[in-house]
Amino acid sequence: MEDLKARVCAVIDDLACEFIETSHRIHETPELMFKEFKSAKMLEALLAKHGMTVESGIAGMPTAFKAWATTGARGTCGAPGTPSTRTCGTPGMPSTSAAPGPTIAILGEYDALPGVGHACGHNIIGTSAAAAGIALVKALGDVPATIAVFGCPAEEGGGGKIIMVREGWFKGVDAAMMTHPLPGESMIGGPNLATTSFVVKYYGKAAHAAASPHDGINALDAIMIAFTAISYLRQQVTEDVRMHGFVAQGGEASNIIPEYAEARYLVRAEKRATVDKIAERVRRCFEAGALATGARLEITEGMQYSERVVNHTLAGLLRDNMRALGIQVKDEIEKVRGSTDFGEVSQVVPAVNAYLSIAPETVASHSHEMAEASKSPVGDKGLLDAAKAMAMTAVDLICDPALLRKAYDEFESTMIRKK
Repeated sequence: MEDLKARVCAVIDDLACEFIETSHRIHETPELMFKEFKSAKMLEALLAKHGMTVESGIAGMPTAFKAWATTGARGTCGAPGTPSTRTCGTPGMPSTSAAPGPTIAILGEYDALPGVGHACGHNIIGTSAAAAGIALVKALGDVPATIAVFGCPAEEGGGGKIIMVREGWFKGVDAAMMTHPLPGESMIGGPNLATTSFVVKYYGKAAHAAASPHDGINALDAIMIAFTAISYLRQQVTEDVRMHGFVAQGGEASNIIPEYAEARYLVRAEKRATVDKIAERVRRCFEAGALATGARLEITEGMQYSERVVNHTLAGLLRDNMRALGIQVKDEIEKVRGSTDFGEVSQVVPAVNAYLSIAPETVASHSHEMAEASKSPVGDKGLLDAAKAMAMTAVDLICDPALLRKAYDEFESTMIRKK
């Protein structure tokens, strides 16, 4: 096991310049959710160059992909064109099919943020996943396993992983992992916030704001009433609930009654069930704006992100491997106040999400400073460390079936308790 860990790290070091170059190229061409065409192609080309089979456009998303390779005895797992429905890689159990050994999935993201580019470091996430997958395929040799690298678009609001889960692309996966850069001390991500989003549109009637305001229907007023109602609602929810949004469009000129107004809103809480309950109350606040003003209301609800299920077995392995690389990692699994569609993956397969420091805690996430850190020498080192830690953790799971069994037993027990 230790020899294999040394080998995967050596592969990553040997190809470090290529991995860093790919990360920087993705950083230089930031693309928003579901439009990450260049970024996806860069990663697909990198994975194919190093011997992995790549299928583009999976789960009905043009910028999603799956890359895989089977080491040891070659088999037919992961046939192109369909989600994985095979029996090999049954969670926690050695495979008895044509492709023996467990199936380990490493997840990458590569979408950017509006205005601030890769201020969440997704260029690092995508490239570190590819690097870990390549290193494992090159180092494992005769050790049987299936390594899958999933390219996951639209984490920033589109929920690409949720679509992939729904379409069955994680069936047959034994364990999944990813690493996210962050400012501050490195850690293993614990429970995060489930969330749902709204696009709210009000349609009113334009009129001269001074000469004939009584002839108009003020769509912006409807939003203001709704926002005020939600502000009062904040007093009647539990402490874990977060509600926040902004006015995307509120009129064209100060002397015209706004005939159209649009808002974007998020509701978050520790549990998906709580989000669903509060979301219904938020809808009624938006309905109140329409009722009070006479504006017509349209609400479109976005993708719902589930909370992350913590797998302490996988968390301990990944934390130990990060420390073996000299990374300072917090002892405790930390709650994360943001939301991620990785939570949906953790609902169906044992999963772990590490956070690796690339900037001091004084740097704000989703800031221009964080975007700079994502292509800095510290960010580059974080990329390589993330790839090594994930590949080393995969080695643990591949070489010791008891660890995989333990992770799955914990997962199964947790999901039973949730029900």
